Amino acid sequence: MNQQPFGMHKEEKTYGMLCHLLAFSGFIIPFGNILGPLVIWLLKKDQSHYVDMHGKESLNFQISIAIYGIISALLMFVLIGFVTSIALFIFWIAYTIIASIRASEGSSYRYPLTIRFFK
Repeated sequence: MNQQPFGMHKEEKTYGMLCHLLAFSGFIIPFGNILGPLVIWLLKKDQSHYVDMHGKESLNFQISIAIYGIISALLMFVLIGFVTSIALFIFWIAYTIIASIRASEGSSYRYPLTIRFFK
């Protein structure tokens, strides 16, 4: 029997998961990796503490990744940036998927190496 944690609705878990998964909209929309989670967070943050928590975590991670990506691009002038960009891309995909799964399970999740802009 699949029970929901006390006070948690399936809809909350779905929106929590979307906060992370919509980061992949960056493949289609410029800055979609930040705009996707931002839209869900702004729409649902006042209705659910769970969605608020996952929205902030996703936004913090996506903004951090954007900063790390800029640094990697600058490091391309000294050639190491090519390696760091590939590693960063793999890191971004893997941890975004992990966070999405944890959110869909009803768990909290903290991304590693994330600058906390929203607390």
